Amino acid sequence: MRQIVLDTETTGLEAHLGHRLIEIGAVELIGRRPSGNHFHTYLNPERAIDEGARAVTGIEDDFLLDKPFFRDKVDEFLAYIKGAELIIHNAAFDVGFINAELARLGPAYGKVTDHATVLDTLAMARTMYPGQRNSLDALCKRLGVDNTHRDLHGGLLDAQLLADVYVAMTSGQVGLDFVFDANAGHAKADVLGDIVINRRPVVLRASDDELALHAQRLDALDKSSGGQSIWRKLESEETVH
Repeated sequence: MRQIVLDTETTGLEAHLGHRLIEIGAVELIGRRPSGNHFHTYLNPERAIDEGARAVTGIEDDFLLDKPFFRDKVDEFLAYIKGAELIIHNAAFDVGFINAELARLGPAYGKVTDHATVLDTLAMARTMYPGQRNSLDALCKRLGVDNTHRDLHGGLLDAQLLADVYVAMTSGQVGLDFVFDANAGHAKADVLGDIVINRRPVVLRASDDELALHAQRLDALDKSSGGQSIWRKLESEETVH
């Protein structure tokens, strides 16, 4: 399966108020492994960046003056995501902004779900870890993904971190698959389709490399918790019985 882990940065929080994309970062996974095929671009938003967005991203207006417009990159971007499953954290936000950019270019470009399916890792995390913080930073900490180099938000960096988080979240058993159904009714200004579960969970057998990475992650959890992880405690109990 071809999957694209994607993140965007924007001039502000509300696409319907005219805020625009300023960065798109994406990482391709083939068979749940990074292929090395990345997509990354900064974009000239043709408007000023809100102070809050500047503080979060570190991107200044002057930096974007010579960057391409979305219309200059749209064909390349759509070709990159075509037929893939997009993995996005809080997908409603990113999909909403991309759809708004596509709408500016006319109906021929359609919407994101005309080109790819979308899996929302925030919806997945809320189901897996109810009542807990499920931001990207919180998930990195919970799952042993090193994000110490993430001082600011960045499209490509966040996509790379989310790829590691997604693989960690779905290690061993995959299949909740929270996706945007391209045929479902749309809500929130016609941005977001219904979230559906489209297939039964599939149990995957871990490879030797994945088992080794799993053991390393458990070592990190043991170290951070100052004791033995729940996983290893359960393994010990099963061995005794």
